[in-house]
Amino acid sequence: MRSEARTPLPPPLHTPSPELKSGQAHAGTPGSLRSRPELRPRVGRLQDGAPPPPGRPRALGFLSVVGPRSPVSFSRLATGISGKSQILFALVFTTRYLDLFTNFISVYNTVMKVVFLLCAYVTVYMIYGKFRKTFDSENDTFRLEFLLVPVIGLSFLENYSFTPLEILWTFSIYLESVAILPQLFMISKTGEAETITTHYLFFLGLYRALYLANWIRRYQTENFYDQIAVVSGVVQTIFYCDFFYLYVTKVLKGKKLSLPMPI
Repeated sequence: MRSEARTPLPPPLHTPSPELKSGQAHAGTPGSLRSRPELRPRVGRLQDGAPPPPGRPRALGFLSVVGPRSPVSFSRLATGISGKSQILFALVFTTRYLDLFTNFISVYNTVMKVVFLLCAYVTVYMIYGKFRKTFDSENDTFRLEFLLVPVIGLSFLENYSFTPLEILWTFSIYLESVAILPQLFMISKTGEAETITTHYLFFLGLYRALYLANWIRRYQTENFYDQIAVVSGVVQTIFYCDFFYLYVTKVLKGKKLSLPMPI
């Protein structure tokens, strides 16, 4: 879901800390425990392998998080951005990075998680606070309970371990797969989107699509498979298919993205 400047990274850890149990491992976009196969529950007949270094999917993930900051901070406008989608993304990162209080992996890992959280909440503040006069609340009307209720229920039914942190991690994965729906609903309701908003959505979708390629490579080379993350990633990528088509056929040709108005 993720050329950019490369940040020096710590060497990968191949041996799990003795005080960490597999049920306590949780995911994060930047180099989390969940991305390390030796610290996560195994699914099927899998073998432990060395964790890969952060690559393009993770870098694009960072760009997709800070993407809305471009129209909000530089153009001084919140036009075209769904505040409800940004609330959901803030909730995703909050529930996913609770292991900040229980596990320490590296300075890089901790700093990136804090940056993700700060960016998410600053964006929500900008939309509903500083730039609320330019926020299109009349068209940002998607009802969040339609997403939160089934996601919460599914998190309790399908998870790797019935513990609070594991359920919250699972909730974050499921919620991320549908968090973009309020933004797509807003675009379909208005019938158009600002060019910079379409670029943000494209990189957000590309970030998830590259994760699918990364999972395929890791399954082939390391026999690593995370069923919850993979299925959720596929669902999220499907939501972007129509948008990808419009982006390639219109936005990349210099045209403004417009959709037929809903009847």
